[in-house]
Amino acid sequence: MGVAIAFVAGLATAALFERRNAKSTASEIVEKARLEAEVLKSNEVMKGKEESMTLKSEAEKQANARLAKVQASEAKLKQREMQLNQQQGELQRKRNEVDGMKTNLDNLKVNLENQQTVLDDRRKEVERMEKTVRDTLEHVSGLSAEEAKEKLVESLRDEAKTAAASYINDIMDDAKLTANKEAKRIIVETIQRVATETAIENAVTVFHIENDEIKGRIIGREGRNIRALEAATGVEIIVDDTPEAIVLSGFDPVRREIARLALHQLVADGRIHPARIEEVVTKVRKQVEEEVIETGKRTAIDLGIHGLHPELIRLIGKMKYRSSYGQNLLQHSRETANLCAIMASELGLNPKKARRAGLLHDIGKVPDDEPELPHATLGMKLAEKFKEKPDICNAIGAHHDEEEATSLYAPIVQVCDAISGARPGARREVVEAYIKRLNDLERLAMSYPGVVKTYAIQAGRELRVIVGADKISDAETEKLSGEIAKKIQDELTYPGQVRITVIRETRAVSYAK
Repeated sequence: MGVAIAFVAGLATAALFERRNAKSTASEIVEKARLEAEVLKSNEVMKGKEESMTLKSEAEKQANARLAKVQASEAKLKQREMQLNQQQGELQRKRNEVDGMKTNLDNLKVNLENQQTVLDDRRKEVERMEKTVRDTLEHVSGLSAEEAKEKLVESLRDEAKTAAASYINDIMDDAKLTANKEAKRIIVETIQRVATETAIENAVTVFHIENDEIKGRIIGREGRNIRALEAATGVEIIVDDTPEAIVLSGFDPVRREIARLALHQLVADGRIHPARIEEVVTKVRKQVEEEVIETGKRTAIDLGIHGLHPELIRLIGKMKYRSSYGQNLLQHSRETANLCAIMASELGLNPKKARRAGLLHDIGKVPDDEPELPHATLGMKLAEKFKEKPDICNAIGAHHDEEEATSLYAPIVQVCDAISGARPGARREVVEAYIKRLNDLERLAMSYPGVVKTYAIQAGRELRVIVGADKISDAETEKLSGEIAKKIQDELTYPGQVRITVIRETRAVSYAK
């Protein structure tokens, strides 16, 4: 019994101890939860404050931006209002001026009406006095008014003839003094308005090949292929040690072009033998003839020339493959045609006729046969044969003084032909040397400090030098121009004279948004 009581007492003690422990644990848990809740609460409060501060800042920014826009709008409105007030004041002033002018006009109108009345009265008085004088003169002289008028007209006619002759002599003398200057002006303006291209033809054409093995196939067994090709084209074919190149030599550029195109097709096809060579050359010759006609048509269309005979169009196309003193004949004729049209316009003549004569002036250099005639005379005969107008034919025949000029188009063609042939870079000068001279001019000017850009213009007769406004002053530009001119004289070779223009400018750029 005592044991049971002791056991129960132990259980009660243990339970009491566990209850105390549980209460302590619960208190700790509650305290911990309370602390965590306070931390979470503090964090949420801080987060809320930060969000409210952010929202407040954004709201203030938006409010400031709107306020700035409103203020800007108010400023614009005020400015616009001031402008409107100024315009209104100006309109009112102008209205007052108009009213004053109307009043003045009304007064002038009244004065004019009064003066017109006075003039009418005086006119009647003059007519009455004139009638009285006429009657008196007729009575005194014994002549009627018509007879006196005839004698007076005859006397005035003689005086007018004398005055006119004197006036014509004065005009002729003045024209002789100014004709040379006026002619130079027209020629210079004509040259400046035409852009030119330089093309140089040679007596040989180089045909490039991929490798030297093809040379043997072109020569053929015992040279039969190359002989067949030379016989078919009329061009000498030179196969030497030049790597990857074959030279086609001949005085006729059309034949050289046919040989080049035929070689190109034969090499691309791979079948090279005499029969195939004759077939390809025949086909290429037909293609070149078609190209000649197409070139003539395109040239006539480009220049606005219509109604040419088909044979003349073919002769124009042949000019593409001919050259004169190193100048491509078709380019020369096109250039001469444009120059003639401009010069005829300056002189008040028909530019279409002048352009037509300029284009046809050298057709005597590309005839199908070769008669013993100067090319100008032959060209005139061809133009006559194909029904060109007499003034066009005469301009063609007289452009080298073989024929007597009977129209104003003849000297125009003669002058423009000389301009096209005599300009720098047109004849007797290799294009590489011409371009090199221009590059040397620009490079020499660029060697000076402060120079930004250089341009060689007018076929190398003027050099324009652009300098930086922040690097060179106005006084130094004159010194620089003289130094460049002296250096060009000392170091370069050039025809005529070279004008050096130094340009200095200051630019201020702003953008309105």
